[in-house]
Order: sequence, then C-alpha cells, then structure tokens
Amino acid sequence: MTTYLEQEIMSQPDVIARLLDRELPRVPRLLAQLPSFAYALIAARGTSDHAAIYAKYAWAAFAGYPVALATPSLYTLYHAPPRMDQALVIGISQSGQSPDIVAVLEEAKRQGRPTLAITNNGSSPLAAVADHVIELHAGPERSVAATKTYTAQVTVLALLAACWSDQQERLQELHRLPEALATTLQGARELARSAERYRYMERCVILGRGYNYATVFELALKLKELTYVMANAYSSADFRHGPIATIHAGMPAILVMPESVTFGDMLALAHDLRERGAELLIATNRPEAQALATTLLPLPDGVPEWLSPITAIVPGQLLALHLALAKGIEPDQPRGLQKVTRTL
Repeated sequence: MTTYLEQEIMSQPDVIARLLDRELPRVPRLLAQLPSFAYALIAARGTSDHAAIYAKYAWAAFAGYPVALATPSLYTLYHAPPRMDQALVIGISQSGQSPDIVAVLEEAKRQGRPTLAITNNGSSPLAAVADHVIELHAGPERSVAATKTYTAQVTVLALLAACWSDQQERLQELHRLPEALATTLQGARELARSAERYRYMERCVILGRGYNYATVFELALKLKELTYVMANAYSSADFRHGPIATIHAGMPAILVMPESVTFGDMLALAHDLRERGAELLIATNRPEAQALATTLLPLPDGVPEWLSPITAIVPGQLLALHLALAKGIEPDQPRGLQKVTRTL
C-alpha cells in the first residue's frame, strides 16, 4: 500500500507547477505594495526554518537584502522583542498555527513594520495577522513529515528572489522546475533498493555548502523524524573546523553536491572523507563525484545552482522514506510527532 508520504513526494512536480501558475502573476503586484525596507527578518520553525536558510542566500545574492532569522522565544517567553526598524518581517509556516511565529508578526505590526505570511493555510492565525499572504497551494499534507510544503516554501522564496532581481531569465528558470522535479523523481527510483543497506545505521553526517546549506539541515531532519537516525548537518567549511574528527571507517557521510560554485570544495572534502574510510552517499549530477559514491542520490543536469535545493532534497526524501520502510517504521506517523506543532 502506498503511503501518504510517498504520494506527497511524488506529487511535487504538480504542486510546484500549480504554485507557479497561481502565484507568479500576483507576486510582482504584492511586492509593489511593500514599503521600502533594508533587510528581512524571518520567523520559522523546523522545516520552515530550513527554507528560511535558503532565503539568506537567494535574497542576498539576487536583491542585496540581508536576512536575519528571528528568535521567537524573545517575543513569547522573555517578552523582550528587539527593534525591527527598517525590516520586512516574514512568517513561514505550513500550518500557520504556531503561536510563537504569529507573535513575531504581531510585534512587527505593533512596531509599524510590513509583514508577509508564507503558508499552506490561507485561513490560519498567521495569515490573519499578516499584511500580505502567499499561499503554497500544496493541498492537504497528511503525512507528518513535510515534503511538498518544503519544496513549495523554497519555491516561493526563489520566486521572490527572482522578482526582486528583475531578471527575466530567472523567471524562465523557475518555469522549468516542475520538469526538473519529474526528472529527479524518475532518476531516484533505485533508492528503494539502496536504502536496505543502511537499515542498521544509527548516525551519519550530512554535508553541503552555499545554497544547499538549507538542504543538509532539511535532510537531517527527515532522517531523524522518519528513521530515528541521529543525523548531523554541517557546512563543509564548518565541518573541517573540528567535527571531521568524528569520522571513522565505515561511517556514512551524505554529501549534497550538485554542479555549483561550491562543487570543487565539496569534491575535495569527498576525497578526504573517502581516505578516512567514510562510506559516501552523494547527491550529485557530476561524474567525478558519482565515481566516489557507494550510494548515489542522482540529480538531474541543467538545474541552476540557485534552484538546486528544490531538486536536491528529493532523493533525500526518498532515501528517508525507504529507509523507514526497511526499518519497519510507519513513515506517515513517526513516534511522538504530530502534524501541527504549536510552540511558544
């Protein structure tokens, strides 16, 4: 029987096509209504926070906007919210129901700052408090682990970056995303067999850099919540500053390294890890990296680096799904988790 999780992973080409069809015409009009701002302050938790990491790269690179991640407990527990002078304040949440994310936008409104909600629930408390709302149009997500809503969130953030960049080429690249996602899913069908090899894996490291810094955190979360593996995510640069000492013979290391400006650095790290005896699982489309992989997480050619996180997470989602099944874990209902998490 097909799980909800698998259905939702496989639905991502259609989800992203629908999102772009509905929001691409209206986002430029929304942006024209925003007052001037100097930086973006994003409030998010969990998967949504990983999408926000992506915005730190894309919005700075394409529009010059620095991005800060909010500290919601300052608003809800310490009652000491910082000044938000010159900020655009964004809340990202699939459900739009977490009180701490809502509290950040409420404070922004008290301080007279513009607010934007990015959510799959246009009637949620988060959407109600925001000045502007961009919906994900992902449909109900029945599995506890977020998949299609994550790629939809990153796509919205990419769409905003493209519109701010005022480069028509970026919008054309976005239009090709659904096809790239379909190609990714087609190429990753063999992961169902590969996952069995890692049935007894208890820990691993996940490494990436640049735009895919967001991807390694999201993949680590998927492995933790779906397979109960203690997966630790690092920038390849940070990993060299100490954590690389944890590598030992046979330890699984997952490297996210599509064709990009960071590829050379990641390739050097892959060689280093292999010399140390690590077992490499590599998400890539480059032959020289594929040759180093014990297990390949295949990625399609032709995806520009700034959009690669949207396709690069997909083989990781499938790896987590099939590893959960190999371990006898129900992937739609991981232990101790609920679909909507409300934190203060």
